[in-house]
Amino acid sequence: MSAPELIRIVKVRPQAPERIAIEADDAERSALAERFAIPEVRSLVADLAFDGNGPSIEAKGRMVADLIQTCAVSGEEFPVRIDEALHLRFVPVGTLAVADEDEIELDSAGPDEIEYDGESFDVGEAIAQSLGLAIDPFVEGPNADAARRKAGIIDEAAASGPMAEALRVLRPD
Repeated sequence: MSAPELIRIVKVRPQAPERIAIEADDAERSALAERFAIPEVRSLVADLAFDGNGPSIEAKGRMVADLIQTCAVSGEEFPVRIDEALHLRFVPVGTLAVADEDEIELDSAGPDEIEYDGESFDVGEAIAQSLGLAIDPFVEGPNADAARRKAGIIDEAAASGPMAEALRVLRPD
């Protein structure tokens, strides 16, 4: 595993800060783009408010990123904006309850829980992971449909057959 691209250490003691604003610099954005195999991270900003006095710390806020991604269909690069609410809970190692079952149900309304060891945690890595989850690996650009038509790829959802052909004659696009 390579070194973290976005390091922002938050100390739990004596108390976590009330708020933190993070803006990735050029080197961090370049490293994140490489990590997530996208052409460019143009900007990444996150603002988090912390709540909790003790070992369990909640962080709520927002992450906004401007990226350049590659269309999964045409291969062209185009801009994408990610604007996501963040809800994280940092807990000491060993405090997460893990059932001895094969399946674990996750609560989508609850915070993402992240374990930390010692007196601090890296909120930068949590933001980087949140960015990675928000990136659509199969994103389609504005010219995806034109690329499909040019390649002769037919929309599977489109009706086909003799009746569909007759209806197309009656209802031209």
